[in-house]
Amino acid sequence: MEVTRTFDLIDLGCKVCPREVMFGGKHGNGWVAYSTEAVRELTDLFSCGMMAIGYTRGDHIATITPNKAEWNIVDHGLAQAGMIHVPVYPTIGHEEYAYILDHSGAKAVIIGNKQIYNKISSVVSKIPAVRALYSFDQFNGLMTFDDIIEEGRKNRGRFMDELSAIRDSIKPSDMVTIIYTSGTTGNPKGVMLSHNNLVTNAIATSTAHEFGLGYRALSFLPLCHVYERMMNYHFQYKGTSIYYLENMGVIAETMREIKPHIANTVPRLLEKIYDNIISKGKNLPWLKKQIFFWAVTLGLKFRLRGNTRFYRFRLGIARKLVFNKWKEALGGELRVLVSGGAAPQSRLERIYWAAGIPVLQGYGLTETSPVIAVNPLRIPDIKFETVGPILDGVQVKIADDGEILCKGPNIMMGYYREPEMTAEVIDSDGWFHTGDIGRIEDGRFLRITDRKKEMFKLSAGKYISPQVIENRLKESIFIEQAMVIGENEKFASALLSPNFTFLHDWCSIHRIQYRDNTDLVEIPEVIERFAREVREVNKNLGEFEQIKRFRLVTEEWTPQTGELSPTLKLRRNILTGRYQNIINEIYSVKEKGNVVEKVVEVIRNGVSGILKNLPKF
Repeated sequence: MEVTRTFDLIDLGCKVCPREVMFGGKHGNGWVAYSTEAVRELTDLFSCGMMAIGYTRGDHIATITPNKAEWNIVDHGLAQAGMIHVPVYPTIGHEEYAYILDHSGAKAVIIGNKQIYNKISSVVSKIPAVRALYSFDQFNGLMTFDDIIEEGRKNRGRFMDELSAIRDSIKPSDMVTIIYTSGTTGNPKGVMLSHNNLVTNAIATSTAHEFGLGYRALSFLPLCHVYERMMNYHFQYKGTSIYYLENMGVIAETMREIKPHIANTVPRLLEKIYDNIISKGKNLPWLKKQIFFWAVTLGLKFRLRGNTRFYRFRLGIARKLVFNKWKEALGGELRVLVSGGAAPQSRLERIYWAAGIPVLQGYGLTETSPVIAVNPLRIPDIKFETVGPILDGVQVKIADDGEILCKGPNIMMGYYREPEMTAEVIDSDGWFHTGDIGRIEDGRFLRITDRKKEMFKLSAGKYISPQVIENRLKESIFIEQAMVIGENEKFASALLSPNFTFLHDWCSIHRIQYRDNTDLVEIPEVIERFAREVREVNKNLGEFEQIKRFRLVTEEWTPQTGELSPTLKLRRNILTGRYQNIINEIYSVKEKGNVVEKVVEVIRNGVSGILKNLPKF
């Protein structure tokens, strides 16, 4: 059957790929499974329940909750009743909650638990449009998800005909959701997406891998983010059973329990898993440690094509002795990880592929529903350090300044209540301006090089692409986060947030004593160790790109503390303001060096400049 609207996926499941587990979620110590027929039944009851309470077509309903199987029933139930779903991160601050709920015109908020209630109850009370709070969990006398289902059951006969009429009248071009961007700068923007936006993206990405009916997917990235949400539709389209994880702290245990075949992830999580494995490898007995790091070194040399017979032989040994244990730690049956949200790192791609866990890198934005390009699980059609070929039905061109422009059925309807902002990013010819810099390689592979707005110019006129350098710095196990600075300055520098868990272990091994992290980052041996990491990165950078100075900071940057967006992107304006004193100190210190050499350098540069500007004969 044809799928043109998000809720058509339920009928697809019932008619084409029925299964005992369409959605699964953990309740207490056990798992609850919803079959395709149960999802159909509960979705209709939820729609009727919302209508019985008093909500009508066109009403905006916000959800703030961790991942739950029941989220899908709410999502589809709102969609088929013509209500607009506004999913919101459970980890943002009060000001963002207030802005989003007010700006979106949400008439109700469905929350996940009491912890979220404690965060937002005072915010919601100040927003007149919000009529009521509802919850998945039972507390404080709030009406619950189960209560809404029961209201639907009581009033099904009264509202089912109306619901059917609404469902039949909904067009693919109708808006289904408003998703607010993470707001790395300024207020979040409400991205309006239609059924067609999301459905065409889910269908276009379905050819990237073969894992459909009979396979298991684990969902742990926030469903309020467009990437996980679209992939959620993608799995439903393919007939994959989806299991939802609310608590990221138990991801390893859950993977061993569910034994997923596929999951979505982000590069930062891949880094953390890798760093954790490497950290444990350093503590192995001498012989096991030698075998472990022999396997890692071998894995880092993995190529998609052209591996020699001798390399494949050694890789087989490495997988048997080392890498299979990595797979076992991730459930033992993981066939592929689909990664998005940041520029790929070749090091991570190679090591995971060598371990028998292919990573498929993709690229897109909330405004593009989200996928523009993705590497499929087919060797001829995949290339490391790129985000893969352009999706079928999507057009991409590179502007004169290197910006990636996109056109297709995945492009948003616009920003909610912001026509001027919409006009700024979608030109008169319908091209969406992504704000990302990239290029097409080998005629079809898209490579992302930086964010257009994040590039800055040194005082000498040279442009710096900070994200590229930051990603290389974060390849070090010592560095958790990095921000490259230096706009309008003579040289580039960096603020480094250490991986304190690993750094503490390293200090213990080297018998370095300290009182706290503030004391730790001032210890000369520690600074020198980080300097080695910076020098290693500088080897592969141009002279003007190299990090001349850096400072270690004592804070860990997280979404909860405000330095990172919910999607783990740097909030540069917040970081710049927070560390302005350190930045001022970095650039107020006079450069060391031989005065004569500097004078000679100045003269040489001056003469060179004069010669360049002489007329040619």
